[in-house]
Amino acid sequence: MDNGKIGDIVKAHYKSGTYVGEIVEDRGEHYLIKVLAVLKHPLQGDIHNYGKTEDVFFHQRKALSFQEKMNVSKSATHPYIDEIPDYTESLKAALETQKEKFKQQGSSEFQTKVLEQLEDLEKRYFR
Repeated sequence: MDNGKIGDIVKAHYKSGTYVGEIVEDRGEHYLIKVLAVLKHPLQGDIHNYGKTEDVFFHQRKALSFQEKMNVSKSATHPYIDEIPDYTESLKAALETQKEKFKQQGSSEFQTKVLEQLEDLEKRYFR
């Protein structure tokens, strides 16, 4: 999205998560975006060796915080026209969606580790 303006509300893909945010600065090839809601929780594990648990560093990735700023490529930014969800509720929903996805896939070592990471994050987010 090359025609965004400061103040526009956008959907932005950042690392392995997807967020709703507000453009606060145009930085040429990127926008600086303030996070307002979470649409997709970031993936857990090694994204370069996704699905593996041995001989890789199994990352725990937190969602970006409310009003945290992210530097996003313009090509990963799209207009957002729906109502902006509440940050906390959107985080809960995104986390639950990802947990359910892995619960339905069966029981592998990878799925077990992902669910452990997500449950740990849930405790941290909502203490």
